[in-house]
Amino acid sequence: MFRSIGLPELAVILVVAVLLFGGKKIPELAKGLGEGIRNFKGAMREETPASKDDTKPS
Repeated sequence: MFRSIGLPELAVILVVAVLLFGGKKIPELAKGLGEGIRNFKGAMREETPASKDDTKPS
C-alpha cells in the first residue's frame, strides 16, 4: 500500500517548496528546522533527578 518516497516525488516536493517560499527563504527554513530538531533531541536526552528516581525498582 505505502511505498518509500523516490526521486520523482522528492523533486516535486522541492519544486513546490521553491514556488511557495522562494529560493532565498528555503535556507532559513532549513536552518530553523535543524535547530528545532537539535533542541528537541537535547531535551529528550536531559534527565531530571525526579525521573531517575521513578525508574528505580522498589
